[in-house]
Amino acid sequence: MKQEDEFLQEDLDDEKTIEHIKSYLPQELKDKFTDDELYYFLDLIDEYYAQSGILDAQPDADGYIEIDLEKIVDYIVKEARKDEMGEYAPDDILFVVQGEMDYADTLDEDE
Repeated sequence: MKQEDEFLQEDLDDEKTIEHIKSYLPQELKDKFTDDELYYFLDLIDEYYAQSGILDAQPDADGYIEIDLEKIVDYIVKEARKDEMGEYAPDDILFVVQGEMDYADTLDEDE
């Protein structure tokens, strides 16, 4: 039961993240991505964090970890092409990545 609760909580967190990303996107991109695409991008962002070592990185003196957004964008564009999800403009994907990071920042502020 505990594991099921964790999955439900992760789904709820993902839903909130997707809603935040959709509200973060500029008007011209709001209808460009489906929810399924946004969930796919979110999975790729998580995958990138896990594989890149960012999650294990030590914060600097100010408590920050430097994250190269362009590397995340490049990873998403490359994986989407490989997975035959489509061709995405890096500038468009950058807004998705920034929206996800903005949502994470709001969670940090709540703590």
